[in-house]
Amino acid sequence: MITFIISGCGEKAYDIPFDKDTSKSAFRFESQDVRECAEPFAANLCIPGEESTSENEIDTGPESYAAAMLYDLKGKKTLYCRSPYERLYPASMTKVLTALIALEKCDMDQVLTADESCVLTANDVQKIKLRAGDTMTMDQALHILLIYSANDVANLIAVNIAGSIDDFAVMMNEKARELGATNSHFVNPSGLQDEDHYTTPYDIYLIFNKAISYGKFIEIIGMSEYSTVYHDSSGGDISFECEATNRFVNGMITPPASVTVIGGKTGTTAAAGSCLVQLAKDSSDSSYISVVMKADNADVLYKKTNNLLSLLQ
Repeated sequence: MITFIISGCGEKAYDIPFDKDTSKSAFRFESQDVRECAEPFAANLCIPGEESTSENEIDTGPESYAAAMLYDLKGKKTLYCRSPYERLYPASMTKVLTALIALEKCDMDQVLTADESCVLTANDVQKIKLRAGDTMTMDQALHILLIYSANDVANLIAVNIAGSIDDFAVMMNEKARELGATNSHFVNPSGLQDEDHYTTPYDIYLIFNKAISYGKFIEIIGMSEYSTVYHDSSGGDISFECEATNRFVNGMITPPASVTVIGGKTGTTAAAGSCLVQLAKDSSDSSYISVVMKADNADVLYKKTNNLLSLLQ
């Protein structure tokens, strides 16, 4: 549906949101009396172009990762492009979308209470060992979600917003579609492996690009460490502290000279490989989003990311 908004002084504004089921959201619209142009959905977005050549490669070779992208936000250009629309597993980069929904719908002082769906017993997943009845604020939860990448905290956010993991997944897919990320499908808020949980490098850009419009999000992803105290079901204190999983942020990896990494979100599973989406700035303070997906390991991931960032020098 196309909606018309008539403003004061005879001006006309057209609100044409993205809708994958109609072409009207992507094309010119003219009024009958005065030529007016509705802004296209992608007017402020970077659009992938031709595949980049192998000249900008790393010593581990082009087969050591599946996809890599570099987006110039100010110039609205794609500076490096490899497999932008390939469907891949996002792992914990999923949590960017989880955080985005929380930022849009919740107050930071909202108290969240864990139920049984927040209790994860597997030894091979990142978690803080939540128990039913544990409580923390949304602000605490978002810090732990994005800095430490706790999967049980992702569930905590989901059930307190939507009532269940499944209902939150519905919200995730609705939000992804609204952003134009129509080649994605999400089934959980954490990114734990599921064959029906996938995205593309371009869709990750679209989601992350929206998330960085929130100052709170940028603040959190740039933190190298975090400590807090939340509560158990009887009100007792539970202390927690962690270091960022992003090696640029925690100081393990140094970006190229004149490039500043603001922060980002990692993701790692056996099926997804090593993944990273992040925000960086060059010496003139222009902003860029880089995405690397399905790298063979962390070393390849950070080599390729630094390889992309070197294009900003």
